[in-house]
This record gives sequence, C-alpha cells and structure tokens, in this order.
Amino acid sequence: MFKTVLFPVDQSREAHEAAQVVANVVQKYGSRLFLLSVLEEAAPEATEPTPETEPMMSPEAVAELLKNAQALFVQQGINAETITRAGMPAFTICDVADEIGADLIVMGCRGLGLTEEGATESVTNRVINLSPCPVLIVP
Repeated sequence: MFKTVLFPVDQSREAHEAAQVVANVVQKYGSRLFLLSVLEEAAPEATEPTPETEPMMSPEAVAELLKNAQALFVQQGINAETITRAGMPAFTICDVADEIGADLIVMGCRGLGLTEEGATESVTNRVINLSPCPVLIVP
C-alpha cells in the first residue's frame, strides 16, 4: 500500500516523536523510506529566531540531523535514504514527494497553526493542501 514513504525531519520534538510512527508504517508495509531535510532560506524581514523556530540554515546542521535520523532507523533494521534540498519547506517537501513517487508523507505537527492566521502559514497545512499523495500528521 505504501511502497515509498517520505519523512521530512527537522529539529523539532514533534518530528522526533513521529519517527516511531514512521518506523511502524515502514515495517508493516515493507516501504522504502526517504528522510528529507530542507535547508531553509532566511526571510529578510524575519525576526530574531528562537531555538524552537530557528530555520535549518546550516548545511552542517542539516547533514548532522539526517545522519542522526538515519542512525535511529538503522537501529530498528530500517534502511533510510537521505535527501537534502534548499528552499521553502512545504513546497520542497511536496516537490520531493512527487519526484520520488511517494505514496505517503509522514510529518510531526508543531501545533503552531491553531489560529486562523497560523493555519494558513503552517508548513503542515501547506503540505496537506499541496501534496501529491496522502499525508499522515502525527500530533
């Protein structure tokens, strides 16, 4: 059913928690797993980032994040391929899903889009609306 699963990872606690759901799906369906990290471009008008909202702007930080995520899956006997791309997260996630023929995208949800303004701006909401395949959101 889910031959190819895309798991976008970032530094959030929610992405880390979603990893167990990803492992369960991949093991149950014998899926091919792709880990994606997006090297975000800073917006010129952006305010001072906090550790929770700091974009992934360092190629080294992205490489380390993917290496750690891949090791987490290897411990569970799952081979995961890694992809790094630069751009706007939601659009990049959907583009990569289309490129690899993903049958499912699994994402953690930070809950930052609970207001009407936040909902239109959240990466999760944009991925849901733009995705070429089903999206599983792990709260």
